[in-house]
Amino acid sequence: MIPKLSEVSPVQAKYLAFIERLKTSGFQGDTNPDYANRVVLATDNSIYQVLPQGVIYPKSVEDIQLITRLSNNDAFQDIVLSPRGGGTGTNGQSLTDGLVIDLSKFLNNILEVNVEEGWARVQTGVVKDQLNKAIEAHGLFFAPELSTSNRATIGGMINTDASGQGSVMYGKTRDHVLELKTVLLDGELLTSHAISEDTLEQIKQGSGYSAYAHRVVDTIATTKQREISETFPELNRCLTGYDLAHIRGEDGLFNMNNILCGSEGTLGFIVEAKVNLLKIPKYAALVNIRYNSFEASLRHAKDLLSVQPTSIETVDSKVLGLAKGDIIWDSVSEFFPEKAGENTQGINLVEYTGDSEEEITERIKVLTDILDKLANTPNSSALGYTIANGHANVNKIWGMRKKSVGLLGNAKGEQRPVPFVEDTAVPPENLADFIMEFRTVLDSYGVTYGMFGHVDAGVLHVRPALDLKDDSQVPMIREITDKVVALTQKYDGLLWGEHGKGVRSEYAPAFFGDLYPSIQQIKGAFDPRNQLNPGKIATPYELGAELLKIDQVPLRGELDRQIPLTNRDQFKDGMYCNGNGACFNFDPDDAMCPSWKGTRQRIHSPKGRASLMREWLRGMSNHDIDISKERYKVRHSNLITSFFPRLKNTLGKRKGEYDFSHQVHESMMGCLACKSCVGQCPIKVDVPEFRAKFLELYYSRYLRPIKDYFVGSLEYMTPTLALFPKPYNWLIRNKVTNRLMSKVIGLEDSPALSDLNLKREMSRRGIRLATPLAIESLSPKDRKRAVIVIQDAFTSYFETQLVLDIMELLSRLGFQAYLAPYMPNGKPLHVHGFLKPFEKAAKKNLDMLQNLAFYGIPMVGIDPSMTLTYRSEYTKTFGTSRPIPKIQLIQEWLAGQSEHLQKQGISVKDETFHMMAHCTEKTNAAPSIKDWQQVFELLGLNLSIENVGCCGMAGTYGHESRNKATSVEIYNLSWKEKVNDPRLQNKLVATGYSCRCQAKRLDATAIKHPAQVLLEHIKADFA
Repeated sequence: MIPKLSEVSPVQAKYLAFIERLKTSGFQGDTNPDYANRVVLATDNSIYQVLPQGVIYPKSVEDIQLITRLSNNDAFQDIVLSPRGGGTGTNGQSLTDGLVIDLSKFLNNILEVNVEEGWARVQTGVVKDQLNKAIEAHGLFFAPELSTSNRATIGGMINTDASGQGSVMYGKTRDHVLELKTVLLDGELLTSHAISEDTLEQIKQGSGYSAYAHRVVDTIATTKQREISETFPELNRCLTGYDLAHIRGEDGLFNMNNILCGSEGTLGFIVEAKVNLLKIPKYAALVNIRYNSFEASLRHAKDLLSVQPTSIETVDSKVLGLAKGDIIWDSVSEFFPEKAGENTQGINLVEYTGDSEEEITERIKVLTDILDKLANTPNSSALGYTIANGHANVNKIWGMRKKSVGLLGNAKGEQRPVPFVEDTAVPPENLADFIMEFRTVLDSYGVTYGMFGHVDAGVLHVRPALDLKDDSQVPMIREITDKVVALTQKYDGLLWGEHGKGVRSEYAPAFFGDLYPSIQQIKGAFDPRNQLNPGKIATPYELGAELLKIDQVPLRGELDRQIPLTNRDQFKDGMYCNGNGACFNFDPDDAMCPSWKGTRQRIHSPKGRASLMREWLRGMSNHDIDISKERYKVRHSNLITSFFPRLKNTLGKRKGEYDFSHQVHESMMGCLACKSCVGQCPIKVDVPEFRAKFLELYYSRYLRPIKDYFVGSLEYMTPTLALFPKPYNWLIRNKVTNRLMSKVIGLEDSPALSDLNLKREMSRRGIRLATPLAIESLSPKDRKRAVIVIQDAFTSYFETQLVLDIMELLSRLGFQAYLAPYMPNGKPLHVHGFLKPFEKAAKKNLDMLQNLAFYGIPMVGIDPSMTLTYRSEYTKTFGTSRPIPKIQLIQEWLAGQSEHLQKQGISVKDETFHMMAHCTEKTNAAPSIKDWQQVFELLGLNLSIENVGCCGMAGTYGHESRNKATSVEIYNLSWKEKVNDPRLQNKLVATGYSCRCQAKRLDATAIKHPAQVLLEHIKADFA
């Protein structure tokens, strides 16, 4: 709800008036002055939190021109406008107390690709990996490499002049920018590229902001040549933002792009870019060298440069240790062996690329010969090495390196590594000495830290661990930064190596020296009223405005400090989000956060939900509400006596009564509870967990929708409904009743119950129920081959044939298969925040499972989501108070029976199938995907893993009427193409019940479970 003008401050009123005027002027994009959107855009990946007055998503260049022209109106000349791209800046570049102009939602189209000439023209909301995915088939790529490449927008890269791994060879973003289109504050669309002196003179003769800016910049380049050459250090990572040293390129041509690149939105809105593309090297290899000290890896890097690699990256033991606890480790562990007696403290990753495999092999041999000699040298610091050959293996390791930033944030405890002295750059030959002194500074404060970076370019990322909720630790930001600045200057370096300046622009005068007034002139030429992202890089000289100070911008920790520990602890699954933005992954074939991909609304992302949850907790805490006590009250309240207070609140909600909880609720209800955030977020933000707790509290004040009770009781009702499948199926298939269910309950397109009755089929087929009596009657030999299959409501009653097929498959493979008695798992209850009933159901289920576990017979589950509930929701609910039996996914157990399977002598037809895995399974039990491949291989079949995102169903999410459009949108992003691919017809398998249900619902395609394919082939072979 937008507050009335009479209820807001004069500043808010002015911004609301600006937004309203914008909307009546023909603006086509989205305007979001609501509190939820403002809160979500108040943070990035820095230590700061600044609440904007609103968020605007322009749909076109014309929309941005409307914004800038309106800002020239006399009434709005103090309106602050700050562009935003990926929102992953580490220095608060896009944070503002004005209006955030987010270009990523709509301005994200690739406009043109010229393969012959090797360039692309894109809107600046395009993500780097999005561009590279589109041009990969042409053998081309956009070179500047970033750890955030799957969410970093081209506009963000240009505005920070970003670079990363491989910059010694490929340079920075500006080295690949051919042309820019920028909306200036007066509404003019400036097209900039390298131009001749004659063209420059013509432009200077014009009027408007562009002409004046060209005159100012040209004058500085002409009159300040000596000062510029003396001020700017000779570094690969030259000074970013207003790059005076490169106003004229090596060709002598004037190029305004080199001023705009790195300008962080302080000069205009860069809306379009023509960028240079390079050929993808045909071959790649990575030599991974282990050292017994981090210093040794740094000092050796200087020598490694002599063997002419493409890049050299380094990682310390802290980052490596955190990687071992992440999903990423499964893909790279073979390249980092843990040998007895070794204590790896540092790693250098030495990359070689080229178009000749022979050449790369020769170059690597030069290095490995040196390393082999080192290995035989007494007291050598180099412990050993491995070689990763081919782009696929190399990219796996770079994937781990890219996660370093996020992984550091996953340290335990309240002290977390944070960015504020994060990307210093010094000449590579000075790096080791510089870092040793850097470490001495940090050690003097007793802080821990992690380090990684680009040793070939002299850039190292350092994140000291602080708890900024503790006000006694806040002064260290200033003290450590001042010392690092002095240290950086001592070693002829720069404070900002690649992540831009942002709030750390405070130190710009110290590094620009006498040239600082010149960059103030440039700022004034483009932005005379200081409206564009003020306080960053420079301020107009004439206004006397000051740069922001690193310890005067609100810290996120200051706000989190207002939340008592008891309340923080209740929602710790969202408290530690550091804003690294891994959840903004653009890739539709990646499982991470389908609700973000389906809506492109940041409130529907894990980062957004974590931000809202922290703000909600802060509001509750400011009203002296103890969350743990509130949860206790909810659990012991009487639903009947609390009905009328909840009804009153609900009626008030319908009348428009404001409660921030409603905006939080809206965000939470968009979550699919797929748990991809838990598996893929390096911080392990668990949205479904804190969502369930929030819903429990929210519905203690407001009435629940009927559908929640229906879904929550589904596991209990299904066995009874399954006794009458035909009437039930007729009802849900009938168009009239389906529409009625949609309108009254909020559910539609419900799946049909199986025509088969499981109990009758068990009796007919001789399938045994797992009871103590049945198990005790087994001989010792049979007990070794026994396995218990745990039922779940969805496969047992909606896919009964699958359960029967799995029991037959296990029998044919020589196992004694038992089916556990059916018991509600409780997952649907947890998803919808019925936490007390969930605990009750889980306890009852655990009683049965623990009785079975007593006999030591392996237990397996069929559906990934339901089975993994035991590892996640059950474990988090009961902790150490109650042991949770080990229940494996069926493929995990089968893969462990390889010796037995090989003895069966089963040979099936050599054939390849294609598997689409369930999101929860591939992000929270990643090794189990390979297990399916191993099982197929053992039985003579091939299994290829299809790269797909979410199917859009996720339990009952897709059946809820309010979610239907988003569910279909998510399915269309990646699943639809695969399901309808003629090459994959009859070859697709899917592990998740929801996934198979969605394909049947939206494409009328029946996809088999992997076990059913195995059974079919074994039957055919025996026949």
